[in-house]
Amino acid sequence: MNRFAEVRDLIMSLEGDFSKFYDKSNKAAGTRVRKGMQELKNLAQEIRMEVQNMKNED
Repeated sequence: MNRFAEVRDLIMSLEGDFSKFYDKSNKAAGTRVRKGMQELKNLAQEIRMEVQNMKNED
């Protein structure tokens, strides 16, 4: 369940930047959003691999 907390924390940390980018058109916030989404993608891939490996071990 720790991995779920990582995903949740990452998404919550991006909330302010999403708001700044979409509501105020802050381009620097858009860069931070893109970076955060890339981190989320990588984290999701790690979790997918971990789940697959655990499933295959059984």
